[in-house]
Order: sequence, then structure tokens, then C-alpha cells
Amino acid sequence: MRYTKYVRFSCLLLSLLGLSACEKLQVKPTLAEAPVCACPAQPSEPAKPAELKPEIRVPDYSLLKPADWQELDAITKDDVTKAWPAWQLGCSSLKAKPAWQAVCNEADKLNNPSKSAIVDYFKNNFAVYRTTNLDGSNTGLITGYYEPVIKGSRNKNDKFRFPLYSRPDDLITVELASLFPELANKRVRGRVVGTKLIPYYNRGEIEAENSPLKGREFVWVDDQIDLFFLQIQGSGMVHLDNGEKMHVGYADQNGQAYQSIGRLLIDKGELTADKASMQGIKDWGRNNPNKLRDLLNANPSYVFFRELPAGLPGPIGALGAPILAERVVAIDPRFVPLGAPIFLSTNLPNSNKPLNRLMMAQDTGGAIKGGVRADFFWGAGDAAGKSAGSMKQQGKIWVLLPKDFPLPK
Repeated sequence: MRYTKYVRFSCLLLSLLGLSACEKLQVKPTLAEAPVCACPAQPSEPAKPAELKPEIRVPDYSLLKPADWQELDAITKDDVTKAWPAWQLGCSSLKAKPAWQAVCNEADKLNNPSKSAIVDYFKNNFAVYRTTNLDGSNTGLITGYYEPVIKGSRNKNDKFRFPLYSRPDDLITVELASLFPELANKRVRGRVVGTKLIPYYNRGEIEAENSPLKGREFVWVDDQIDLFFLQIQGSGMVHLDNGEKMHVGYADQNGQAYQSIGRLLIDKGELTADKASMQGIKDWGRNNPNKLRDLLNANPSYVFFRELPAGLPGPIGALGAPILAERVVAIDPRFVPLGAPIFLSTNLPNSNKPLNRLMMAQDTGGAIKGGVRADFFWGAGDAAGKSAGSMKQQGKIWVLLPKDFPLPK
């Protein structure tokens, strides 16, 4: 009887993932997390269940291969003083981790260092590792993301009528590692009805006239398409009608799988692939207002936000520190330690012009999967959004780790 209850509970949890949990409980799914750092132009399509590969346990740094500083000659041409503030912000969070304490303490000793002093600091305290993929290759996809800026108000009115919701109290998160060790760092979300855990409300239910989340609104914005893309980016800035600027950050997600509306428009023949960019989708929505709500609801995933402290230099990344424009990337923390300095070698969007830059791996994203994979943070506003939406380059990544960092043998 106890085993039967265990299997039923296991089936229930995995059924929330949209998978068949009762086929000997051997499925190792990839959960659909909120696409915090996914480039909005063409988000990665979810794999079909039959195509899913076994998950890599978190973390696994075995794909980092020892390299030499000579491979990073281009660092001398980079203005690394622009990366230093990002490293200092990262150290504010990394100092709590033993592996990073010594190098962060050394960084504290440097007061307004020159370019050469910064390069010497990293060479003296860090070893270089080349990132690779599961197939052994060392080149991968580099995309971009940004911080949207939209207009809003703390009070609902005829102009500002689309709400941002704070995290609801009845949203339950279940960590799966205690039941299935192979699902370490995976979770399902839902709500309790009676004695059952069921999927949380989808986008259509949340945005219905009689929303079950009424009372959780904390700011209202003027454009539902901009709000949709704010949810895809996971953070942003709201310029309030009283002149204030409010940073909003990711608080949680409803647990529903992400569906690319760009892909839906392509499949329906509404847009061609080359037009299914963020701007192309926005233009389509404004030209088809009667179809827009159904299109947005086709993506059941929904992101909840929180108001961040005023005066931050940037949005809060996964490391817990503010992230700085053009000096931070999102990575897959299964393969690259979160917070690590990296050296990125790629090209500018839609260009063959080299982009070789010291960056900080201080963020993550639901679509950022793999060893050689990064999402480049372009900053806030329309210009940053244009760069982010058009960035889809190939690149290489080197990771800098403290010389005594505990890597697998």
C-alpha cells in the first residue's frame, strides 16, 4: 500500500510536467522553467518527449578543459576596466562561498585598478578553462537579452490597465530531488485543491476578467504586448506616471510550459520566419487586436514579479547581484559555475566584426542550455532590445576559475 501511494504521488508530480510518469517512472524530463534570459526573437522550441536526452546532474564541470592564458591574447585589447565593476558586484555574492573568498578578498585590495593591473590580477589568481559541448566541440550559440522599459502606474486607470502580479500565496513549489535524485535542481509548481496538487492557473485563467489573482497587482502598464515580452525577459524597468522609475524582477513562474508565439505565427502562415522577431510580433499584434489575446494565451506560461529596491545599477541576476550592461552573460550553471569570469569570443549581431570581451557569468535562463552557450545582456531600452533580438552568433567561451577551485577529477 505504501509503495502504491508513492507511485501515485510520483505519477501526479510528473503528470504536472505533461509526461507519462507511470511507464516504470524512468522518464527524465526537462522542466520548462521561466525563460528569464531567452532572446525573444526566436526562443528555443521544447524537445518532444521522445527526443529528450538524459539529464546532466547539477553541477557537472567535467566539460571544462584546461587551457592556457596564451589563448586569451585578445584580452589585452579589451577595456577590462569596464568589466571590473561587474566583477566587484559579483564578489558581493560570491564571498559567501569558500571557493571564491580568497580571490574576492584580493580584488578588494585593488583601488581603481588600471587595465594592466586587472589583467595581472586574473592571471595571478585564476586558471583558464575552455568550455566544450557534450560532443566535444568548442563552439556554440551566443544570443542576447535586455531589460525592457515600459510605461506604468501604481494605480489602475483607462490608460494603465494591464497588471503585473506579485507571487501568489497559493503557488506551491515541489523540489523533485528528494523523490528522484536524477532530477536534482528540478521542480514542479502547482496549487492544492483538497488533498490534491494540481497545475497552477494558466495565462488565460490568470488574465481573465475575474482573475483568481485579483488583489496581487502592484503596478499597471499600458501595453499588453510589452508586458508579454517583459515576462519573457524576466525583468525590466517601469517608468511610472509620477516620474519614478521602478525596477521589477522575476519572482516566480506558474509552472506551465513555455510556448513560442513566434513559432505559432509561423506555423499558421501569419508571419514568415525572417519576420518573427520581437518587433515583428509586436507589429502583428497591433495590426490584429482581435486575435492578440488568443495568441498570447496560447503560451500558458506566466511570470510573477517583485518590485526591486530603487537606485540599482541594473536588474538582479541569478547570482543575486545587479547585472551590468554588456559585461554580463547568462550561462547554463550545469557546465559553467555561476558567478565565474569568462572570456567571450564572438561577433557583434548581424556582423562579422569581432566581439572579444571579459564578461561575468552572473545570470541564467530557461533557454540557455549547454556547455558553449551564453546570452549576452545588452542593457535597458529599445536600442538594447534591438541588439538582443538580432543576436544569434556562434562563439567560444573560456572560463576563469580560482586556481584551487574544486573541479571533478
